[in-house]
Amino acid sequence: MKETIFNIQSQEDFTKVALAVFKHQFTNNKVYRSFCDLLYVHPSDVTTIEEIPFLPIQFFKSREVISSSNKVQETFTSSGTTGSITSKHLVTDISVYKESYLKGFAYFYGNIEKYVVLALLPNYLERKGSSLVFMVDDLIQKSKNEESGFYLDNIQELAQKLKELDKKGQKILLIGVSFALLDLIELQQFNLKNTIIMETGGMKGRRKELVREELHQLLQNGFGVTKIHSEYGMTELLSQGYSNGNGIFKTPPWMKILTRDTEDALTIQQADKTGGINVIDLANYNSCSFIATQDLGKVHKNGTFEIIGRFDNSDIRGCNLMVL
Repeated sequence: MKETIFNIQSQEDFTKVALAVFKHQFTNNKVYRSFCDLLYVHPSDVTTIEEIPFLPIQFFKSREVISSSNKVQETFTSSGTTGSITSKHLVTDISVYKESYLKGFAYFYGNIEKYVVLALLPNYLERKGSSLVFMVDDLIQKSKNEESGFYLDNIQELAQKLKELDKKGQKILLIGVSFALLDLIELQQFNLKNTIIMETGGMKGRRKELVREELHQLLQNGFGVTKIHSEYGMTELLSQGYSNGNGIFKTPPWMKILTRDTEDALTIQQADKTGGINVIDLANYNSCSFIATQDLGKVHKNGTFEIIGRFDNSDIRGCNLMVL
């Protein structure tokens, strides 16, 4: 199935594979099967991706969402405030995750070996359960460049390295959490010509939350670049969307975003309407590929999407069915 998922060429291919994955997960994932049964949805009745039930993401906090009997190789956990319940994503085949993020990165940015990867993120040993840190750690290794690495705790050294490498004409990917990127431009101002600045979100109480336009304007001014790139991923997924500016994201061929009506969680909306973000991530074959997130956003007619905000707890209506 892995070869089929990463070989999708058309919308017809995507639908065919998605329906096969739905059938597999309905049969093999107890939590997802119970959810579908409560909605009276069976694979024999489903012919379009819009008819597939999307599992509320909160289930990853309270249940083992898994579609395989194989041994769990990695457990990814969401970051959370002290005392909060974190999501757990049980991964039975880590090679699928690696293939997804390596092919996804190459799809949008080309060969990782052309880049020096500088990460303003906690390093792998400090945040071992993070799927993002796992991915970036591997991208650093795959870049095969001794200058690549994690720099969250030594931004003075990073600032110097960034200027020197950029001046030499070296292609650089600087990827980091928002608060750390802001810390860096408060330390020094830059005028970068060969660097992609990619924010992964996340103030996590370190700074006041900023709207995307405000954050990106500050970062553009501070780094001397015209666009700020973004990564859209989460603990519960094995694929990422990327934006090369203006908060407009694209997905690789095995991932698709839909929006649901905020008042009726079972209704999938037409393009250009704001709603709850539903994700189809076919790489998540051994877990659940159909997830209703707590993000609010809008999908455009060409398949690109933007994130507008998040539901607060009082806004999460419809098909949570948390009694499961």
